[in-house]
Amino acid sequence: MEHDYFGLIGDYWSEDVEYGDQRVEVVLDADADSVSNAALDAAATLVGELELVDDELRGAFVSQLDSSASPVVRFLAVMLDPELEQADEVEAAIGRDSGDRQIDALRSMSLSRVDLRPDADEPGDTFAEFEYGLAPEDTDARLVASIDIDREIVDVRFEG
Repeated sequence: MEHDYFGLIGDYWSEDVEYGDQRVEVVLDADADSVSNAALDAAATLVGELELVDDELRGAFVSQLDSSASPVVRFLAVMLDPELEQADEVEAAIGRDSGDRQIDALRSMSLSRVDLRPDADEPGDTFAEFEYGLAPEDTDARLVASIDIDREIVDVRFEG
């Protein structure tokens, strides 16, 4: 199977996409026997609208700040801990100073990778995963948001 945007399906496809001042690795993992052309088209559209989806996810992260048990709050607690070995690098990565450190940290995160899984094209399935880091070159902690084909959040998790 061949797709206009992704080319031959079944091979590993990866591309660095630039938007704003970010470079994002976008990876497509699909089996030609189990993926539809419509799902591949939706994945290609998602790549073209990374900035929009990124903004939507960051807004969703902000809404999770009210719950102390949320993965977003746990991620920020680790990253903003002054005892963190890479605290200086994290502090340098926070490029805003609005007076709210959590919001500033969320807005300063880098979107480093997007994994597309167009064979998971049912509502509620993980169609794409967006991986974020704060000073990602210096720290291993990641905040990962999974969305379905309708761009609804399926899961948000903290990987530390």
